[in-house]
Amino acid sequence: MIPADSPPDSRRLAWDVLRQWKPGGLFAEELIDRAARTHHLSGPNRGLLNALVLATLRHREVLDLWITHLRGGGQVQKDLRDLLRLGLVQIMILELPEHAAVNETVELAGHAKSLVNAILRRAVRSRSELSALRDAAPIATRFSLPDFLLQRWRNNLGAKAVDALGAWVNEPAPVIVRANKIKYRAEARVASLPGAVPMPGFPGFYIVKETPLGLLDEGICYAQDPSTSLAPILLAPEKHQTVLDACAAPGGKTAHLAQLMHNHGQILAVDSVDKRVQRLHGNLKNLGVHIAETLRHDWLAGPLPDFYQQRFPNGFDRILLDAPCSNTGVMRRRVDVRWRLEPDAFQHMQTQQLRLLDVLVPLLKKGGRLVYSTCSIEPEENEGVAQHFGAAHPGIKLLKMERTLPHRDNVDGGFAALFERVK
Repeated sequence: MIPADSPPDSRRLAWDVLRQWKPGGLFAEELIDRAARTHHLSGPNRGLLNALVLATLRHREVLDLWITHLRGGGQVQKDLRDLLRLGLVQIMILELPEHAAVNETVELAGHAKSLVNAILRRAVRSRSELSALRDAAPIATRFSLPDFLLQRWRNNLGAKAVDALGAWVNEPAPVIVRANKIKYRAEARVASLPGAVPMPGFPGFYIVKETPLGLLDEGICYAQDPSTSLAPILLAPEKHQTVLDACAAPGGKTAHLAQLMHNHGQILAVDSVDKRVQRLHGNLKNLGVHIAETLRHDWLAGPLPDFYQQRFPNGFDRILLDAPCSNTGVMRRRVDVRWRLEPDAFQHMQTQQLRLLDVLVPLLKKGGRLVYSTCSIEPEENEGVAQHFGAAHPGIKLLKMERTLPHRDNVDGGFAALFERVK
């Protein structure tokens, strides 16, 4: 590991993060954030660290294909393989200047400098050959995605969608922010950012050239994909209503609900993990949300505490359940997902999602509305849950379902179903 007081070096830090990362461990984003904070990286250095790590994890299978080809086969020790992946991703994927990509990676190699130098310089000379090798590889290798997931997408969405989705999840996500209209002139300030482009069909959302740290710190905007607006808009909370956001952290949807309510009414924003609740509270405060109260509570461990049942004796006018899910709709942002998923994950998630809905139904007023949402594109977690839930609760009526698909809508994948309690 690198000493905390060493000079910031994005490539060395990236190699360190890759050596720490494993499918069942901390998420890559957590490791990157920890490294950046520990070494006090500047914005550009942090950006390079982020790009190097995420691109390497996104393209891991094709990078290994290239390593095997360039070495002529044979086993490679893990740390060396991570370093070769890091070098090749700079040359072949990120297309960074060759001199820096090769020389600075070789400097990290220690006793393996000669081998790393030879492989990376051969890669520079063989770009076309390596590109052709990738294009001819099986689709699971080409897109670094598990076979079972590709087959699911093929069955559910069609062969053309698989190619489009494979390309989508391997592209870095643009920086997108939602103007926080709770703050004065927020949208005008976001719209005036250099190169800001409004997203058609998603009012208040803008693609921006770089992360607007100043505006984020002021709470003028919040970084989130437009797909996250499906659920709050479908729920359509009104001024002075009582709203339960049942799985609220980190708070983007909660803040959007408050904006739709013009910051008048009551929102109880709940999450089950202390650290996430702290982040939720901080984000809502920063965004100027005055009507939300945060609470740590695990819905599957028991009912709402008595104090809150007494506070809301008749239940809530609106409930949002943005449920834990497989995250297959946001894989371009959460690169770890592809390496964590198992074939039976979707059925397990459906069971948990239905349990959560069953717990929340008694908290909804008669005539009240509930939105169930995910950031998944899997039918078991979306339409399947909506249909099972409706069938199990005759007093609940399904009014509408909406979804976004990355290859169709050019935003992350998401789903939302609107229900009304009719008796």
